[in-house]
Amino acid sequence: MSASDIRLGEAGELLLSGVLDYRTGPGLRKQGQALIKSAKAADLVIDCSAVQKSSSVGLSLLLCFMRDAQAAGKTWSIRGMPEDMREIAQVSELTELLAHP
Repeated sequence: MSASDIRLGEAGELLLSGVLDYRTGPGLRKQGQALIKSAKAADLVIDCSAVQKSSSVGLSLLLCFMRDAQAAGKTWSIRGMPEDMREIAQVSELTELLAHP
């Protein structure tokens, strides 16, 4: 079974952890969207440093969270993207989009 979590840190950090796959993605999507809406900080950091493994679902989550942040009028950045997510982003030609808010 895949274990994952998303929570809001102290300084507007959206902290992703665990395994991001088709089992965990839908729940993380709903939780992350709610956390972004409730965040007081104008600048969000999507922190992926505790992600253990990610399929393309993880990349999809990042894109959704970026869109949620923009809709909420918040700026965003991504920190600690693991190598498997970077590789998927590169193959999908999304590296530049993820690097430049």
